[in-house]
Amino acid sequence: MTIQTTDLPNAGSLAADSGGPALKVEGLWKIFGAKADKVIGTGDQALSRKDLQAKTGCVAAVKDISFEVQPGEVFVIMGLSGSGKSTLVRLLNRLIEPTAGSVVINGEEITSVPAGKLRDLRRRHMAMVFQHFGLLPHRKVIDNIAYGLEVRGEGKAARRQRAQEMVDLVGLTGYENSFPDQLSGGMQQRVGLARALAVDPQVLFFDEPFSALDPLIRRDMQDEVVRLHHEVGKTMVFITHDLAEAIKLGDRILIMRDGEMVQCGTAAEIVAHPADDYVRDFVSEVPKGHVLTLRYVMRPVRPEDSLDGPVMDPDTIVRKAARAALASAHPVRVVENGQVIGIVDDEAILRVVVAEEDSAEGES
Repeated sequence: MTIQTTDLPNAGSLAADSGGPALKVEGLWKIFGAKADKVIGTGDQALSRKDLQAKTGCVAAVKDISFEVQPGEVFVIMGLSGSGKSTLVRLLNRLIEPTAGSVVINGEEITSVPAGKLRDLRRRHMAMVFQHFGLLPHRKVIDNIAYGLEVRGEGKAARRQRAQEMVDLVGLTGYENSFPDQLSGGMQQRVGLARALAVDPQVLFFDEPFSALDPLIRRDMQDEVVRLHHEVGKTMVFITHDLAEAIKLGDRILIMRDGEMVQCGTAAEIVAHPADDYVRDFVSEVPKGHVLTLRYVMRPVRPEDSLDGPVMDPDTIVRKAARAALASAHPVRVVENGQVIGIVDDEAILRVVVAEEDSAEGES
């Protein structure tokens, strides 16, 4: 059963009403320690994490983070262990109280709402999928999926119908009456996804949900997230330490280190223009032909260039463009809004594709 966004009663309604970003974060800090409230606004806030801890005994888990996520975007936050990414996602839905800054979800500033309103926002407009599935072992699949609706006070018939729709959506048809311990890890995570989607959240948070799964199951679950995003169009914030996963899933990627944002952009932007040596090392083994677009390999148009070559969009992935480009007797014309904005010749294509193959051979 395919559920389109329009089939979901409240899908995107708050985002549409607010007319702004689905998620807006400004100047967000989380400092742990007895004197945490005395760090912000002083010279100490500029100290490195190590120096701040040595001087004050406080640990800055998240330091002055600001970004926006647009409705329907998959926004990936990534970094190595200890980078602050999991603390950040818990600040976004206020499972952890921030030291400073604001978080606005679909026009509602959650950092200042009272506890009762926050609970209502979590029940109706946010959902989270964790690494550890957190399923209720004594409840069947369909009842686990319906649990959030039950907490929200919806009637049994309505929540069972909605839960069954989500069972079908995530590919668990036939397992409605199974118990969690009768399912594989991947199937249990599908239950977790269905439970999160059942409450029709405006923003869906994922905290490294697939890191405990076997590689093949993990790949299948990544494909499932891509499919579900195409099906329901939810705004998603995804936490991972895996760059390949971030590139596969994310419309944009925010890279963190020691609690700070190092770079934020599309995968192509980050691979083409890494902000510093840390990011450059991070993306050094990325297969660039699968990430870079023609926008990053094209050159300016010259008077002598033929205008008989194939026409391609600047956001076409180099690898996808390679066969047609190399088969043509003329360079590719890169066209945007009806204007030729650049030329991609064989040399530019080969520079990316051959270098990628040489890198792969060197590793083998």
